[in-house]
Amino acid sequence: MARIKYYQALTRALREEMARDERVILMGEDVGASGGIFAQTRGLYQQFGADRVRDTPIAENGFVSAAVGAAMTGLRPVVEIGFEDFLTCCMDPLVNQAAKLRYMLGGQVGVPLLLYTFGGGGVNAGPQHSQSFAAWFAHVPGLKVVTPATPADVLGLVKAGIRDDNPVLCLLSKKLIGTSGEVPDGEDALLPLGVAEVKRPGRDVTIVALGQMVGTALQAAALLAEQRIDAEVVDPRTVSPLDVATILSSVERTGRLCVVHEGHAPCGLGAEIITSVVERGLPLLKAPPRRVTPPFAPSPFAPGLESLYLPTPASIAEAVQGMLAS
Repeated sequence: MARIKYYQALTRALREEMARDERVILMGEDVGASGGIFAQTRGLYQQFGADRVRDTPIAENGFVSAAVGAAMTGLRPVVEIGFEDFLTCCMDPLVNQAAKLRYMLGGQVGVPLLLYTFGGGGVNAGPQHSQSFAAWFAHVPGLKVVTPATPADVLGLVKAGIRDDNPVLCLLSKKLIGTSGEVPDGEDALLPLGVAEVKRPGRDVTIVALGQMVGTALQAAALLAEQRIDAEVVDPRTVSPLDVATILSSVERTGRLCVVHEGHAPCGLGAEIITSVVERGLPLLKAPPRRVTPPFAPSPFAPGLESLYLPTPASIAEAVQGMLAS
């Protein structure tokens, strides 16, 4: 096992998959000779050349459309969108084309496309560079959506996404770029899409957390442990398809459910997760489920305000305490 940073796990996944399969190409803004805005593509241009590592204009709709066409005709494109917010610039090729073409053409073509991007808050980037759109894309049939929380998750989910024959959207966290963790050795260190992981076992409450919020939930669990409350933390890792079975199994042990995410509460992933549990396992619940999310407002620029805006270990612990008191 090696210990590397979150962004280095992305670099390793791209390098290994490009070396393994010459059909894998990389395209996006600043992914070439400059090595990426977070150094996440450093060395790939020099190793694989300009034909396979292509800088693009600032025209997300155009180059994502080109990647969809490339995938349909035999390549396996990997596309970088620098910030998750800019997925809004390429909704048509992603939602109307990539997600639907295999279905519309009766399986005659595949769209083996991985698109990764960096999103979420915590770096004082303001309302146009801090958004979390996992719920938007989980609503689209034909798209697979993953939210890696650790370097090992980045490595395994990106590699699996590149090898998948369907379009996969990988939502990385800007806040986690410099974090470190252990990753397995070997070029086949893949993680299955659609399988959750219990990051911390517990018996009193299930906390389901996504992306950056996984670490925050683990900190909350440590606070709760000081009060002899044993919290189990579940990371779905893939939000579409969602591993409801693992979440239900956890709730069966704990009887309580709290969901934490960076997206807003209305129509969010918390609502979907809670509904899935209620529909399949209402008798398991000892208390009403809770959601811990930002308020229904754009993210603020000011560091002090953003720290109040995002869920914290203390706010999660307070929500769990309220559940246990009810």
